[in-house]
Amino acid sequence: MKIRIGTRGSDLALWQANHVKNLLEAKGCNVSLSIISTKGDQVQDLSFDKIEGKGFFTKEIESSLLHNEIDLAVHSHKDLETAEPDGLFTAAVSFREDPCELLLINNISWSKGEIWELKKHAIIGTSSARRKSQVLALRPDLVIKDLRGNVPSRVEKLKSGAYDAILLAYAGIVRLSLDLNGLKLVKLDPEEFVPAPAQGVLALQIRSNHYALADLLSQINNPNVAQQIEVERSVLKNMNGGCHLPLGVYNDGQFVHVSYAQKSSEPSRYFRFRYTESTDMTELIIRQLNACV
Repeated sequence: MKIRIGTRGSDLALWQANHVKNLLEAKGCNVSLSIISTKGDQVQDLSFDKIEGKGFFTKEIESSLLHNEIDLAVHSHKDLETAEPDGLFTAAVSFREDPCELLLINNISWSKGEIWELKKHAIIGTSSARRKSQVLALRPDLVIKDLRGNVPSRVEKLKSGAYDAILLAYAGIVRLSLDLNGLKLVKLDPEEFVPAPAQGVLALQIRSNHYALADLLSQINNPNVAQQIEVERSVLKNMNGGCHLPLGVYNDGQFVHVSYAQKSSEPSRYFRFRYTESTDMTELIIRQLNACV
């Protein structure tokens, strides 16, 4: 089978697309990559909560999929809208890399006695509304400064001294094997600093009528991961959220951990719910979140 994969052009997106490409080639497929620029790639001077609309990193790729210019879109699942366009669906999800957040700290800003080992009143870089609101809740002394660009460029901005520390997904750092000499690395407990829904997971999206490809992708799908992130994604959907929403949801199989704020300028509130398959977790969580609005 010939398969055209659509992907963004960042180093991390290409790692993700090539990971899927290798899996499909191992099954005898002829696979090619098509690089597609998205709005999130093009607009680099605004934080995500200031960019209009949703699907900053997915809409252009989905359009190519709908117009039969590609056969398969590989997304970071956390970037994918919960309501997919008519004619498209997520046929498979990947394994889940450790979903935690990673704090990268310049050596001169490292302070062993402080929370996260980061000195007081440090400048921390992030453009994520979710991360901003959790920083305000857990380290209100820190100065938040917007940070855009792909993962390697963000790391270089940190090394240049523009920031004392930056927040990134651990998965991206692991997958790219970057040179982090001169930096201190602190993994943040996902029960304390709650990740984005489906963080660390790839979504493999295709046209709804591409039955042969759907059957093939079912062979590399991870049903346990799909079940784990179902609650996370359902909460996001019911809160009408996207990249602009200060919402973190993480299902560890025993508890569902949630952080929520109405806007990024407010500190997050934290909730923990005991997970059970026999309970409508989404309804329980949404009811609690709406009660605090």
